[in-house]
Amino acid sequence: MDISLNRIDYTQIATTLPRTTKLLPPTQGNKLQKVAVGDKDGVVQLFSFKKNDLQVIFKTLPGKAITNMELGGALGTVKDKIFVSAGNAVMGYTRKGKQFLGLETNLTDDIHSIHVSGSNLLVCSSFIYNHFYDCEDTNYYLSGEEITDVISLPAERINSFVPVLACRDRSLRVMKYSGVRYQVDVAGPPSTLHLFYGDGGSTAEYLLYGTTDAAIGCVALGRNEPTDKWTVEPSRDSSRAGVVCMDHFDMTGDGVRDLIVGRDDGSVQIFSYDDGEEAAPTLRYTYAGSETVTSVQGGHVSNSEYEEVLVTSYSGWLFGLSSEKRDRHAYEVEPGVISLSAEAKQRIYNLRAEVESLQERVSRERERYHQTTQSSLGGISAVPYISVNDRMTLSKEDASYLLTIEVQTPIDNVLLQSDVPVDLLDVEKNSAVVSYSTCDQSTGNFLLATYRCQANTTRLEVKIRTIEGQYGRLQAYVTPRLQPKCCQVRQYQVKPLSLHMRAHRFDPNRPYNSLTLTGKFSYAEVHAWLAFCLPEVPERPPSADSATLSFVSTFLDTMLHVNYRQGQVEFKSDNISTISIIKDVLTKEATKKKIHLSINCDVNEGSVVHTLQLLHPKLDAQLQLAKKVALIGPLTELVAHEHDSGAAFLTPEYRAILQQAAQLQEQSSRQPAHLERLYGMITDLYIDKHKFQGVNVKSKVPQLLDILYNYDLGKLLAFFTQGSRQTHTPTSAPSTPAE
Repeated sequence: MDISLNRIDYTQIATTLPRTTKLLPPTQGNKLQKVAVGDKDGVVQLFSFKKNDLQVIFKTLPGKAITNMELGGALGTVKDKIFVSAGNAVMGYTRKGKQFLGLETNLTDDIHSIHVSGSNLLVCSSFIYNHFYDCEDTNYYLSGEEITDVISLPAERINSFVPVLACRDRSLRVMKYSGVRYQVDVAGPPSTLHLFYGDGGSTAEYLLYGTTDAAIGCVALGRNEPTDKWTVEPSRDSSRAGVVCMDHFDMTGDGVRDLIVGRDDGSVQIFSYDDGEEAAPTLRYTYAGSETVTSVQGGHVSNSEYEEVLVTSYSGWLFGLSSEKRDRHAYEVEPGVISLSAEAKQRIYNLRAEVESLQERVSRERERYHQTTQSSLGGISAVPYISVNDRMTLSKEDASYLLTIEVQTPIDNVLLQSDVPVDLLDVEKNSAVVSYSTCDQSTGNFLLATYRCQANTTRLEVKIRTIEGQYGRLQAYVTPRLQPKCCQVRQYQVKPLSLHMRAHRFDPNRPYNSLTLTGKFSYAEVHAWLAFCLPEVPERPPSADSATLSFVSTFLDTMLHVNYRQGQVEFKSDNISTISIIKDVLTKEATKKKIHLSINCDVNEGSVVHTLQLLHPKLDAQLQLAKKVALIGPLTELVAHEHDSGAAFLTPEYRAILQQAAQLQEQSSRQPAHLERLYGMITDLYIDKHKFQGVNVKSKVPQLLDILYNYDLGKLLAFFTQGSRQTHTPTSAPSTPAE
């Protein structure tokens, strides 16, 4: 069944954080639901609708930013109590606005996620999980990975309390008291958790998770082990933005609750479970917004007869996606004459009154400002506070970073500056005009680009391609359309191995090179080195005496395995260039701290052939694409001269190129300089291979480039293997200062 929804704007509050809006359960005899929302000003509000007017039931005073909101109540009763977190405290309010709870925790970091189940309160900061029972601290867990969300299975159905943590290392941790019962590996870094159907499904053990790389998955959390049920990966045509929030509500009226998903690119999706809970849901509806969606809730908000999705955006807009038809209050009485219902007329009258009130307020403030500037005290100038929502995330589909900058006010321009070589790629949603300035690379300035935004643009997306081995800092100067002119600076670290991401498992059957470093360095120091080199490494080292991490390259699918403890760290990778980058970076970092290192390398010649075979499909595809794009122009000109026969005289291969010309050119434009990037990786591989043997082969690079320009895998392999030493080439350095 197709879903058709129309947007209805309700009100705008201050900027909001994820999962800070809830719909209270309907009361007996009234299907309309009240709206509870908290914002970054620390204000908690409860709205309701009466005769289509939005009315505020209660509104708290400003304070610390509201970071999360949950509904709770005694087990088996209606959940109509409002719980919010702000700073390191949790507050509770009744639906009439009376505060009945003010719990100050002993956490030093701010709380960012809470969950309420009966008398159980789960509280999480970035790395700490606390379980309170009747406001008494019962269980505590220090996580080595960042915690992004917390939930529990429905205790009233399974007769036990099972908390679940979502962690940044692409895993869910099922808790038992103050320890981990077991760990569940998931498709990506989880960002939010939600019970299946809102109640755990038929067994009360089904849990949904959404990830920062756009996937949605379902797992059944059994008593002793989990079971993967399904995973929904984004298709080429659907949104690839991260999942921020989820909810369940029957939007089609078929008696089965649908899945509602809000994403960080402003899109809202509705999925239906056509084949039951054991099969992946089907996408039925997509709303494309322009701001990050922070909360979604399904219910009856403005009209008890129509289903609705209540949406909260980052800038504070509360709006509904309603099944109510837009023209229900207008009808044509005669051709060309439209009559409005009394309800529609009242809405228009209220809007006009609100606009007039705002205009009068602006006039008063403008007059007050002019009087102040003309006084003997002189003019006043104050830099306003600007809330900027920004993130730079790695996309595993095309091995590039997506930089997203969102401001609560329209953006005038964004200036990007980088002291490391990076490429800027086109983004379909980006309507800004980009201009590049000449940079003096000798001063360490490799990029200076300005994005000039159109009016009312509050969100900018930029796709960035980095080069592994080149590391430094990218800075964004964000200038909003405000007076006086001001800007905020955001900094992003480009790491040496920036295209690697965490992996769950390590494949032992590959030809690995190994690098072992020993010296007088602490466990915390080697962990800090890894966090400097690689993405998705937590800020704090694990609590154990040693740790093991696995990574996979998003570009080549090569692997990296790290095992470290105090005084020793071992790296294994099937890409010798990865080992070379790590060696260069860590020895440089050790030299800064005057730490003596003993270095031992074991080079596996088979890994070079293995890496070249991984590169071959990518290189061959790019060469074929470049060849086809180059043929489009001549073929088009040739066909234009044949007016009668058209393209019939061409071979099927050439006709196919002309038919797919638009797609081929679009694909080529999305990957500028991709072929040169592959050439560079193969050249680095050749240099790194011989560097570990103590041989300088830079003079042979022109020969290698000739082979690449006339690419043949056999000739390339022969060039790499000629004059090679033994299969395993161990190299070592004595215990001397880091090189």
